[in-house]
Amino acid sequence: MKSYTNILTSLQDEVLTITVNRPDKLNALNHATIQEIGDAVVAAEKNHEVAAIIITGAGPKAFVAGADISEFANYSVEQGKQLSADGHVVFNRIETCSKPVIAAVNGFALGGGCELAMACHLRVASDNAKFGQPEVKLGVIPGYAGTQRLVQLIGKGKALELLMTADMIGAVEAQQFGLVNHVVSPDQLMTKTLEIIGKLKAQSPHALAGIIRCVDAYFKDGENGFQTEIEEFGKCFGTADFKEGVGAFLEKRKAEFVRK
Repeated sequence: MKSYTNILTSLQDEVLTITVNRPDKLNALNHATIQEIGDAVVAAEKNHEVAAIIITGAGPKAFVAGADISEFANYSVEQGKQLSADGHVVFNRIETCSKPVIAAVNGFALGGGCELAMACHLRVASDNAKFGQPEVKLGVIPGYAGTQRLVQLIGKGKALELLMTADMIGAVEAQQFGLVNHVVSPDQLMTKTLEIIGKLKAQSPHALAGIIRCVDAYFKDGENGFQTEIEEFGKCFGTADFKEGVGAFLEKRKAEFVRK
């Protein structure tokens, strides 16, 4: 497995864990770290040994506490645009990954960290986690689709409040708003995340990928999600997963899907 400078990767039981490893900076995202996350996700999607991906942060204090401000403090307008565009590419790779990606949020998930968590398909948070988009305090706005995904997840009114006030919210409140799927104690964070992945691993990989594409289509400008569902549904009938799933049901046995 490839080694990286700013992230750690480990593969166990078909689960690739990507850990942002800059604890001295509360795992702040610089450009290199974002690119490494993107590279690791792309490699995992191509790897038949990977069924699902976990993204988390090193240490108990932070998932990702934000962007590395020192890196872009003197950027020009064009450099700022490019920084945002590069981040969009990577976070879109996560969102559209055909394999489930779960954020295991430990501690602060602020700015780019909140945006990274939102790009994942599901979010599990420790009860000491804090979420927020405080960019307005720096005179900028979220640059990695935070203004878009936050609205999608929690609605326009609450999203505008958090974006414009820079307020942080705790994990329980985040769950109430729909930003987080599950809240657990810190010592149960990975246990709960792996429990969910265990359920996902038992399902058809082809069907999971189709669900992700259909849901993404709902939010994609110019794409008809209803038509996407019709197409994806039809494709299922030509797969080995469908034959195995239906066969197992009729034979009253557990389906054994092959990852390929």
